[in-house]
Amino acid sequence: MKRVSRDDCERRMGPAADKRALSAALDAEELALNYYELEPGDSFGFGYHRHPEQEEVFYVVDGTATFETEDGDVEVSAGEAVRFAPGEWQLGRNAGDERCVALAMGAPRDARRTEMLRECPDCGGRTENAVEMADDREALVTRCTDCGTETGRFT
Repeated sequence: MKRVSRDDCERRMGPAADKRALSAALDAEELALNYYELEPGDSFGFGYHRHPEQEEVFYVVDGTATFETEDGDVEVSAGEAVRFAPGEWQLGRNAGDERCVALAMGAPRDARRTEMLRECPDCGGRTENAVEMADDREALVTRCTDCGTETGRFT
């Protein structure tokens, strides 16, 4: 058995006010488990994405998360959970005025591939993007794989 406190897990850079990788601290082998706090406007992911080989479950502890899906937006409130099968496109965000707290679980733990789309101002629409460390190592950036334009910066 291994036990950890959220506060003992290092905060990770990204589009959420607070993200903590609990699975790494717990040495989980088969399950990814992340703790999130989203301020209004924050999101779980860097863009509209899917994991071809991983299912994801989000459990909302407090507040409401809105998930953009292929079938339209879906609101998930405190005490509710939503599951995305491998290959389903989604992006969860806090579209409300109050903080949202949630747990994200994925299996298998190591999603070998993530496909992500973001708006590229130079290409004029959603394009494939990749996440990389900024040169100053102070942020993560998303970059259009078609033209190389930076589409987002996350600390």
